[in-house]
Amino acid sequence: MRTHLDPDAGDLLVLVDIQNDFCPGGALAVHDGDAVVPLANDLVRRFKAAGAGVVLTQDWHPSGHSSFASSHPGRASFAMIDMPYGPQTLWPDHCVQGSVGAEFHPDLLTAPADMVVRKGFRPAIDSYSAFFENDGITPTGLTGYCRERGFRRLFFAGLALDYCVSYSAEDSARCGFQPVVIEDACRPIDINGSLDQAIARMNAIGVQFTRVGCR
Repeated sequence: MRTHLDPDAGDLLVLVDIQNDFCPGGALAVHDGDAVVPLANDLVRRFKAAGAGVVLTQDWHPSGHSSFASSHPGRASFAMIDMPYGPQTLWPDHCVQGSVGAEFHPDLLTAPADMVVRKGFRPAIDSYSAFFENDGITPTGLTGYCRERGFRRLFFAGLALDYCVSYSAEDSARCGFQPVVIEDACRPIDINGSLDQAIARMNAIGVQFTRVGCR
């Protein structure tokens, strides 16, 4: 379902993981990932001008995180394993706390953001969603923040569409918010059909879609 991009004071823009390691040259680069930066900056200006909120999420892994392939001898990056909380894709080491790769893209407009939500910092569990760890029950605190601030619609953009963006949008719907994904301000990884799967999941629970130019 497509909707207009017309932010107001009851809306929140969530910019997901626009970090160096997810951009070209990074440890887990998303193809064309840096192309979302100017669009994200335009969105920040538009949302702030409308009196809406802006939140950034930041992947923030400790060294040796359990989701890293390097923590599982004999396992390759992008392989699937079973963890106590369910299936887990193994990733190259990325967004390690305090590293350059974990920093936001240098051209991203970060100063106007109201809050930064760090995720994936627990060593034994990964976190795609801005709302919950991958067990689906351990909260980041963003749900309570949104409710206390009175946000109703949540607009999502960033990296990667088929993982952290889609999981965040889906969880926001389950928490009672109205999620809208800004398609052209996202880029996917698309591993083994992950993009089609993510789109199908989002469509199934009523996530809406828009584009930066859709006014």
